[in-house]
Amino acid sequence: MPLYRDEAIVLRTHKLGEADRIITLLTRHHGRVRAVAKGVRRTTSRFGSRLEPFTHVDLQLAEGRNLDTITQAETLTPFHSEIGLDYDRYTAGTVMLETAERVAAEEREPSLQQFLLLVGGLRAMSTGQRTPSQVLDSYLLRSLAVAGYAPSFEHCARCGLEGPHRWFNPSMGGVLCATCRVPGSASPAAETLVLLGALLAGDWPVVEAAEPRHLKEASGLVAAYLQWHLERALRSMAYVER
Repeated sequence: MPLYRDEAIVLRTHKLGEADRIITLLTRHHGRVRAVAKGVRRTTSRFGSRLEPFTHVDLQLAEGRNLDTITQAETLTPFHSEIGLDYDRYTAGTVMLETAERVAAEEREPSLQQFLLLVGGLRAMSTGQRTPSQVLDSYLLRSLAVAGYAPSFEHCARCGLEGPHRWFNPSMGGVLCATCRVPGSASPAAETLVLLGALLAGDWPVVEAAEPRHLKEASGLVAAYLQWHLERALRSMAYVER
């Protein structure tokens, strides 16, 4: 079987047989890949702990007909060792992993930007220097933007009229002017829309200066935008304090 190497983040694992696991990965060069790690659940496994969710790994894989097989694994960054120590970081990080798996819907479709974004997001989450919910919201908006669902927080998402505007609708792609407003649109505070733009752009001084009520409102809008464009809610989002 042909061998190849790649760098990856472990997104998810589940049991296979008595000793194996199927590992879902987001790789640097091959997009989302599902691969078998044989014997990884045995205590004598050479790389069992290296294939846990959140781990940044360098892998060698053998191509298979349905699933590839992991033959070597070396840890590059054990993000799980820091993220797993804090409940808020862990739950927010789990949403990031589930989002990455959902936006990289096609197996083996290269998605370098999504991979780099996830690595950067997990690194920011693991340091603990920023609030987990803020890191998560910024990651979610950027991930959707990379996937082609970039929200508009300044110009009307329907007609392009320059803002500021007071209405927001996930199904329309962002803010709406009074003329384009559709039923069911939210009317967030102006400060919340500025905050959302800062989260998307990574303007952390603006984010860190935001009031708690605006941060909470922004998180709700990000969750609604994510759910609309992924077409269903993420299971892991239920455990995140919003």
